[in-house]
Amino acid sequence: MSKFSITTYTLGALFFLVSLFLSVFYGYKVVTHELPKEKKVQQKYKYHFVLVPEELDNEYWRLVEKGAMAAAKKYGVMLEYTGPKQANIDEHLRTIEMAAASKVDGIMTQGLSDDQFTPLINKVVSMGTPVITVDTDVSNSERLSYIGTDNYLAGYLAGKALIEDTDGKANVAIITGSFYKNHQKLRVQGFKDAVKMEKNIHIIDIEESEISRVRAAEKAYQIITKYPQVNAFFGTSALDGIGIAQVVETYKKQNQMYIIGFDTLPETLDYMKKGVIQATVVQEPYQMGYGAVKMMIDIINGKKVPSIVHTDTRIMRVKDLIANELGRKEDNQ
Repeated sequence: MSKFSITTYTLGALFFLVSLFLSVFYGYKVVTHELPKEKKVQQKYKYHFVLVPEELDNEYWRLVEKGAMAAAKKYGVMLEYTGPKQANIDEHLRTIEMAAASKVDGIMTQGLSDDQFTPLINKVVSMGTPVITVDTDVSNSERLSYIGTDNYLAGYLAGKALIEDTDGKANVAIITGSFYKNHQKLRVQGFKDAVKMEKNIHIIDIEESEISRVRAAEKAYQIITKYPQVNAFFGTSALDGIGIAQVVETYKKQNQMYIIGFDTLPETLDYMKKGVIQATVVQEPYQMGYGAVKMMIDIINGKKVPSIVHTDTRIMRVKDLIANELGRKEDNQ
């Protein structure tokens, strides 16, 4: 090999090694010094609570969740919102059992029925996990507190509103979310007691919707077909009034039918504005969720809490809805 070839080969190799070194050096510099590093923030929580609703995607329960999350953020709580996607007692109970087994600091849940929920709640509390019932109570259990509507009173107020709005003359059908869930039974009983002394108010039929607007609509259609004398409905869950209103509007009976529903979901308010639903029972789900978290913290810290905390309940009529909206518009001007 000639001296020229050897020199050329040597210079080429040297150039390659220098280029490789510079590439590695600057590449390392870019990766380790010029690109921003992702910062991992470890959120620290004081408590870990679980909120178990009857139905995860129910709009009413999303409002309860919203209140609970607001309190959780304020007081440093890791809050899990978990439960059945659709109402299912067995899945609901399993969720509570799993939460207790994972040693959370507190469980907040509905107490839907005495027979099924009381033994489980008693077991969970005896194992050292405090339980608060929300929206629906099992008063004979070992739960530490209940926060939510006085459901008997809510039904009673609905009955009194119907008496006033119909001048004490109505043939009523009731569609209830469930025949066996505590809060639904109390609402029906309160309504019955409110109207029982009215000689011109007759309860014609009571049907179950299984907390489904589709099922509520089916039952409403069956009722108006079977009992043409029915001229009033009471829906005891948030979805019942909506299902009833769909049928009444479809068959153009809004001028012949009085409807009182439950809660202030957007669809309910829309039907009120259209004159299909005349009144609704107003609960405070946000207040329930927020208060439940705050009470659970008090319990853990050894503070005494009331056995029962009833949140606000009132009747809203169409005129009240309109007045509220006008008031908000004036406030924004």
